Amino acid sequence: MTLEETQDEYFMKEAIKEAKKAEALNEVPIGAVLVIDDKIISRGHNLRESEQNALAHAELLAINRACQSRGSWRLENATLYVTLEPCPMCSGAIILSRVNRVVYGASDPKGGCAGTFMNLLQDERFNHQSEIVTGVLEAECGQMLSDFFRKIRDRKKLEKKLRKEALVNNLTGIDKE
Repeated sequence: MTLEETQDEYFMKEAIKEAKKAEALNEVPIGAVLVIDDKIISRGHNLRESEQNALAHAELLAINRACQSRGSWRLENATLYVTLEPCPMCSGAIILSRVNRVVYGASDPKGGCAGTFMNLLQDERFNHQSEIVTGVLEAECGQMLSDFFRKIRDRKKLEKKLRKEALVNNLTGIDKE
């Protein structure tokens, strides 16, 4: 960790490394690391497409690995660093595993449940709440997601254009020699 870098920024950079692993697999680039006593005890990155599993979110994978390595479902005194605000499912797992603190980069206005769309992590009706820190390396986390989805949209436009050209060529007989 450099002098000008905060502890939260340091661990968020580790989560970003995980997100880049997901992106290399054509997964939505979301990464997470779980930290206890200033040490990363587990890591995770999105694997939904690779595993065809709706549960293979970065946060859930990191939480599951942490529980296995610690031999307990209770992750008290843990901080979860994640590049995108947790969804309802992940927020539920955070509450149930007793993660003390959640630090995220980019907000998710369509599904974020750590204060943007709704705030499950601090709902006092649950028997556990988590401290939330938002916007850590937000620009970098958000840009990674924006770039990923822009590439998908660009690829779909190109595929549509190529299909249209192929159809026109078929109908006009241009490809026939």
